[in-house]
Amino acid sequence: MNPTPLPAPSIPPGDGYVQSFARGLAVIRSFSAEAPAQTLSEVAQRAGLTRAGARRILLTLQTLGYVESEGRLFRLTPKILDLGFAYLSSLPLWQRAEPVMQALVAEVHESCSAAVLDGPDIVYVLRVPTHKIMSINLGIGSRLPAYCTSMGRVLLADLGQEERERRLALRPPQALTSHTLTDAQAIAASIDAVRREGYSLVDQELEEGLVSMAVAIRDRSGRAVAALNISGQANRTPPAMMREQLLPKLQAAAGEIARLLAA
Repeated sequence: MNPTPLPAPSIPPGDGYVQSFARGLAVIRSFSAEAPAQTLSEVAQRAGLTRAGARRILLTLQTLGYVESEGRLFRLTPKILDLGFAYLSSLPLWQRAEPVMQALVAEVHESCSAAVLDGPDIVYVLRVPTHKIMSINLGIGSRLPAYCTSMGRVLLADLGQEERERRLALRPPQALTSHTLTDAQAIAASIDAVRREGYSLVDQELEEGLVSMAVAIRDRSGRAVAALNISGQANRTPPAMMREQLLPKLQAAAGEIARLLAA
């Protein structure tokens, strides 16, 4: 289950701000795994709009094919994926990275994912699964909190302290398992360790039984543009084994993707 969507940022209207467009995005964001189909009143409430305003936007989206209705319920259509795939198709990195990730999965027999940082969350941009290892259904576009994920900590470690703290403050840590770090100082220490060691290993902080390890994918300037991880079950691939046997392979895959990016 994805975390509750963050409210849209409060931006004062100005010459460069189109309020009606922002409201349309708020309506789209109101749909989620927890609310895949909604009444007009529910959309208005979740988007922070009047019923009349929400109705105009829903009807516009329906005319354009992004929303469909059945009785009193509205839901998104598959056409909404065009908006997300426009991002993926505009970045050739992801097209080049997928074969590298598939080869890594074939070698280590564990799931592999790539994600970018968006606010306090990571957003999955590629995923090559093997076994069903999580109760969470993850796919392209899925969001998870950065503070308790290996890819999130790798990407947070690349930020300056002030920017890192600002992002973490947007989603206060919650204990998702008995292992989750929630103390701000403990999380900061973990991220500092990632900066020193060059990788992150998260042991059952996101979900009981799940262990994950991630490294950064860097551009020519050395900036972390994404993170690459492998994840598995702690009883099958314990942290020590993952670190000793799989880390070099993960680093090599990230290096190959970085090379393709530079090319």
